[in-house]
Amino acid sequence: MKHTINISGNQATVFLTDKIYVHDASLLRDDLLDIIAQGVTDVKIDLSELTYIDSSGLGTLVTINKRTKERNGSLVLAGAKGLPFELIKRTRLDKVFTIE
Repeated sequence: MKHTINISGNQATVFLTDKIYVHDASLLRDDLLDIIAQGVTDVKIDLSELTYIDSSGLGTLVTINKRTKERNGSLVLAGAKGLPFELIKRTRLDKVFTIE
């Protein structure tokens, strides 16, 4: 997985590509928690180029969602499709996340 983070004020847009496995999810979580600690409250994650996400990746999204809400912010998932979108729906996380 490759991820790119663009920050503007208290907002960040994260672009994910390829697949997220355990090691990738850990790196992504650490990077996102760091930017949230620096004052970012609103995070948008673009999943349009993501082809797979495992349970640890979904757990990272849950963690980031919780952390942004604790700071009166939000997490938005954009462009989810294919298997990642199906996994989000099957785990009923589509009821938890804001999805565009």
